[in-house]
Amino acid sequence: MSSDFIVIGGGLVGAAVSYGLRRTGVSVIMLDEGDTAFRASRGNFGLVWVQSKGDGMHEYAAWSKKSSDLWPELASSLKEETGIDVGHHRPGGLELCLDEDEFREFENSIARMHNQPDVGENGRRMIDGDEVRKLEPHVGPEVVGASYCPHDGVVNPLLTLRALHRQCKKTGVDYRPEHKTLSIGPDMDGFKVNTTKGSITGHRVILAAGNGNRELGQFVGLDIPVSPQRGHIVVTERVEPLFSHVLGQIRQTDEGTVMLGATAEDVGFDTSFNFDMAAKIVDRAIRKVPSLKTLKLIRSWSALRIMSPDGFPIYEESSEFPGAFVVTCHSGVTLAAAHALKLAPQLLEKTFNTSFAAFSPRRFNVQPIT
Repeated sequence: MSSDFIVIGGGLVGAAVSYGLRRTGVSVIMLDEGDTAFRASRGNFGLVWVQSKGDGMHEYAAWSKKSSDLWPELASSLKEETGIDVGHHRPGGLELCLDEDEFREFENSIARMHNQPDVGENGRRMIDGDEVRKLEPHVGPEVVGASYCPHDGVVNPLLTLRALHRQCKKTGVDYRPEHKTLSIGPDMDGFKVNTTKGSITGHRVILAAGNGNRELGQFVGLDIPVSPQRGHIVVTERVEPLFSHVLGQIRQTDEGTVMLGATAEDVGFDTSFNFDMAAKIVDRAIRKVPSLKTLKLIRSWSALRIMSPDGFPIYEESSEFPGAFVVTCHSGVTLAAAHALKLAPQLLEKTFNTSFAAFSPRRFNVQPIT
């Protein structure tokens, strides 16, 4: 069966893009490797985060802010279309600092970002420990201050993924689970994607397979230098609401559990659990919010992020194989609204590479001036 678009990847990035494409009226086949894939979508905090995004690339800072502004529209649409409340809230976020070095690090980041175009409007600022405790009384005395941003929020990533899939199916996206992509090649005026369950043809193909994009890009002339980064999350028992803002590494869910994170390890595709890392997460969390010490830990896991060399997204249409695109990032939750409502329609335009020039993988091949 042929389709206007074949989207390779059924996680938050692929589902958001498929959802957005169907809103334009084109036909879409979404290929999903299945639950054996290294899914970042099932292993994240669910933050819609603006502060600190784009230190070194002002386009990414503006793109993150744009997506945060679009999230209420996406959440409302999904609720109306599917009946699923994805739990989006935007009360503002705090990144707590345990010492003066951390405080100065955030302070310097704000100064750098304010020197970049179009970044000052994100409203990020530093506040001292006393102000933090006025906002959040459960924060302990070791916290010397925090980075605050009014545009930070949260969403339930699993409900978001469910809602996107439900609406995609409802509107006619041909979802193919257990279809791992083996190779991609040209086919007349489009592409043939060979999977573990046969071949599929389409006029255009989008690589949205997370860490799998690096290998898949070779088939369509795209150099996609992504690599896995392991992170850990620890979850407590349910408790009455503790916070009125979103905390960067301590997030209370709507159900009452408290999620603690995060770590960053370059260990390849190893998803085994590192108990030492989990212990460090718990220790830092208790130092920030001492009352957490009384809570029982009920589960924990590790998962793999999708990281580019500079941590920023990669968007590109192949010059060698026009009609083949890559859409990849490590901020699939934050950017889901922008991917669905802004990027997806651009995939139909001839100006895609111009519109997203800053996010081209060619930025990694620029030779220094000597």
